[in-house]
Amino acid sequence: MSELVRISFDSERPTVSGRDLHETLQVKTPYDKWFPRMCHYGFVEGLDFSTFLSESNGGRPAIEHQLTMDMAKEICMIQRSAIGRKCRQYFLDLEKAWNSPEAIMARALQFADSQLALMRSKNTELADTVAIQNQQIVEMKPKVSYYDVVLNCKDLITISVIAKDFGKSARWMNHYLHDKKIQFKQGDIWLLYQKYAEKGYTSTKTHNYAGSDGEQHIKPHTYWTQKGRLFIYDLLKADGIIPLIEQEMEEAYV
Repeated sequence: MSELVRISFDSERPTVSGRDLHETLQVKTPYDKWFPRMCHYGFVEGLDFSTFLSESNGGRPAIEHQLTMDMAKEICMIQRSAIGRKCRQYFLDLEKAWNSPEAIMARALQFADSQLALMRSKNTELADTVAIQNQQIVEMKPKVSYYDVVLNCKDLITISVIAKDFGKSARWMNHYLHDKKIQFKQGDIWLLYQKYAEKGYTSTKTHNYAGSDGEQHIKPHTYWTQKGRLFIYDLLKADGIIPLIEQEMEEAYV
């Protein structure tokens, strides 16, 4: 079906722009005078049409209207013109296609797909939140039960700082710890496996930031304690990887 009048499918039912219909019907009366006159035929705002302002391009925003198919068909009949009859038939054919079993099924499947995608997204967010909260709970347990010199250390550091000690990148270090089955990635954050999460190696904190949508969001970050730093040191040293400072000391005695 060729498009005689542009149709909007943004709402639950197809609608048509009053200004587009006015142009297609080739009405000579200006739109801002013609549309109020059409409303005298008993059309009700909020039921038969909606009103909004167009986006301004530097000038004054124009008043626009979005019409239901029923209103558009009646306006076509009121015009008593060949183009009016043609537009009315076009709307009738469109409604027939819209209400066909195939179209109804297609919309139902599309809605089901969108709901499934939404549920999957929410489940992923929930899994991320639960994993982070579980690690935070585990990290807090030692502080509640006893004081440990290392756990009480205030100096939390990022994996980037530790990696730099060994002349490595944060990416390299994260993948090294992942290959060693020390940590896993949950969403955008690296978390320790349960075996190591209870040892006080890390501290997971959240930070607020303003998103591009203007809303405040929360992003978690994993920091390493000094105890965790020594753990990584022992792990790397066992594989023959030592910090740069120790490499320099060895070279000095050669």
